[in-house]
Amino acid sequence: VQLQASGGGLVQPGESLRLACRVSGFSLDDYAIGWFRQVPGKEREDVACISSPDGTTIYADSIAGRFTISRDNSLNNKVYLQMNNLKPEDTSLYYCGTGLTPFCMREMKYDYWGQGTLVTVSS
Repeated sequence: VQLQASGGGLVQPGESLRLACRVSGFSLDDYAIGWFRQVPGKEREDVACISSPDGTTIYADSIAGRFTISRDNSLNNKVYLQMNNLKPEDTSLYYCGTGLTPFCMREMKYDYWGQGTLVTVSS
Protein backbone atom coordinates (compact mmCIF):
# COMPACT_ATOMS: atom_id res chain seq x y z
CA VAL A 1 0.00 0.00 0.00
CA GLN A 2 1.46 3.31 -1.06
CA LEU A 3 0.08 6.83 -1.28
CA GLN A 4 1.93 9.76 -2.75
CA ALA A 5 0.70 13.33 -2.49
CA SER A 6 1.76 16.08 -4.86
CA GLY A 7 0.71 19.48 -6.14
CA GLY A 8 1.57 21.77 -3.26
CA GLY A 9 3.14 25.15 -3.72
CA LEU A 10 3.18 28.82 -2.85
CA VAL A 11 0.09 30.82 -3.76
CA GLN A 12 -1.48 34.12 -2.84
CA PRO A 13 -4.71 34.41 -0.84
CA GLY A 14 -7.73 33.80 -3.04
CA GLU A 15 -5.87 31.59 -5.49
CA SER A 16 -6.37 27.87 -6.14
CA LEU A 17 -4.35 24.67 -6.08
CA ARG A 18 -5.15 21.08 -6.92
CA LEU A 19 -3.48 18.35 -4.93
CA ALA A 20 -3.22 14.82 -6.26
CA CYS A 21 -2.82 11.55 -4.38
CA ARG A 22 -1.53 8.60 -6.35
CA VAL A 23 -2.58 5.31 -4.80
CA SER A 24 -0.97 1.93 -5.44
CA GLY A 25 -1.41 -1.50 -3.93
CA PHE A 26 -5.20 -1.35 -3.83
CA SER A 27 -8.14 -0.01 -5.77
CA LEU A 28 -10.05 3.15 -4.99
CA ASP A 29 -13.12 0.91 -5.18
CA ASP A 30 -11.96 -0.84 -2.00
CA TYR A 31 -11.08 1.82 0.55
CA ALA A 32 -11.92 5.38 1.47
CA ILE A 33 -9.23 8.00 0.95
CA GLY A 34 -8.89 11.11 3.04
CA TRP A 35 -6.88 14.28 3.02
CA PHE A 36 -5.62 15.70 6.28
CA ARG A 37 -3.24 18.50 7.13
CA GLN A 38 -0.86 19.16 9.93
CA VAL A 39 1.34 22.05 10.94
CA PRO A 40 4.37 20.89 12.95
CA GLY A 41 3.57 21.13 16.63
CA LYS A 42 -0.18 21.23 16.09
CA GLU A 43 -2.87 18.59 15.94
CA ARG A 44 -3.87 16.92 12.73
CA GLU A 45 -6.94 18.31 11.01
CA ASP A 46 -8.99 16.03 8.80
CA VAL A 47 -9.90 18.03 5.71
CA ALA A 48 -11.89 15.81 3.38
CA CYS A 49 -12.67 12.18 2.67
CA ILE A 50 -14.27 10.18 -0.11
CA SER A 51 -15.83 6.78 0.51
CA SER A 52 -15.13 3.89 -1.82
CA PRO A 53 -18.51 2.30 -2.59
CA ASP A 54 -20.44 5.38 -3.66
CA GLY A 55 -18.08 8.34 -3.57
CA THR A 56 -19.82 9.95 -0.61
CA THR A 57 -17.75 12.85 0.67
CA ILE A 58 -17.32 14.62 3.98
CA TYR A 59 -15.54 17.88 4.69
CA ALA A 60 -14.22 19.82 7.61
CA ASP A 61 -16.27 22.89 8.46
CA SER A 62 -13.18 25.06 8.05
CA ILE A 63 -12.91 24.33 4.32
CA ALA A 64 -16.50 23.47 3.35
CA GLY A 65 -17.52 25.21 0.16
CA ARG A 66 -13.93 25.94 -0.84
CA PHE A 67 -12.37 22.47 -1.20
CA THR A 68 -13.64 19.57 -3.29
CA ILE A 69 -12.40 15.99 -3.12
CA SER A 70 -12.79 13.75 -6.15
CA ARG A 71 -11.36 10.52 -7.50
CA ASP A 72 -10.31 8.91 -10.74
CA ASN A 73 -10.98 5.18 -10.54
CA SER A 74 -9.44 4.50 -13.91
CA LEU A 75 -5.89 3.33 -14.36
CA ASN A 76 -4.78 6.64 -12.85
CA ASN A 77 -6.04 5.55 -9.43
CA LYS A 78 -5.81 9.08 -8.09
CA VAL A 79 -7.69 11.19 -5.60
CA TYR A 80 -7.71 14.95 -5.96
CA LEU A 81 -8.28 17.86 -3.63
CA GLN A 82 -9.30 21.02 -5.45
CA MET A 83 -8.66 23.96 -3.18
CA ASN A 84 -10.21 27.30 -4.10
CA ASN A 85 -10.16 30.67 -2.40
CA LEU A 86 -7.16 29.69 -0.34
CA LYS A 87 -6.51 31.54 2.89
CA PRO A 88 -3.32 32.01 4.92
CA GLU A 89 -4.73 29.66 7.56
CA ASP A 90 -4.76 26.88 4.97
CA THR A 91 -0.96 26.87 5.04
CA SER A 92 0.11 23.40 6.10
CA LEU A 93 1.55 20.07 5.07
CA TYR A 94 -1.19 18.11 3.35
CA TYR A 95 -1.29 14.32 3.43
CA CYS A 96 -3.49 11.67 1.87
CA GLY A 97 -4.19 8.45 3.70
CA THR A 98 -6.38 5.45 4.14
CA GLY A 99 -7.66 3.50 7.08
CA LEU A 100 -8.34 0.45 4.91
CA THR A 101 -12.07 0.84 5.44
CA PRO A 102 -14.62 1.54 2.72
CA PHE A 103 -16.40 4.40 4.47
CA CYS A 104 -15.26 7.78 5.71
CA MET A 105 -15.68 8.68 9.34
CA ARG A 106 -15.12 11.81 11.33
CA GLU A 107 -11.72 11.51 12.99
CA MET A 108 -10.53 8.82 10.63
CA LYS A 109 -7.94 6.38 11.84
CA TYR A 110 -5.30 6.31 9.14
CA ASP A 111 -3.16 3.19 8.79
CA TYR A 112 -1.25 4.37 5.74
CA TRP A 113 -0.34 7.81 4.47
CA GLY A 114 2.21 9.23 2.12
CA GLN A 115 4.72 12.02 2.50
CA GLY A 116 3.10 15.40 2.73
CA THR A 117 2.97 18.14 0.16
CA LEU A 118 3.46 21.68 1.41
CA VAL A 119 0.85 24.34 0.72
CA THR A 120 1.82 27.91 1.56
CA VAL A 121 -0.68 30.73 1.22
CA SER A 122 0.93 34.11 1.58
CA SER A 123 0.89 37.53 0.00
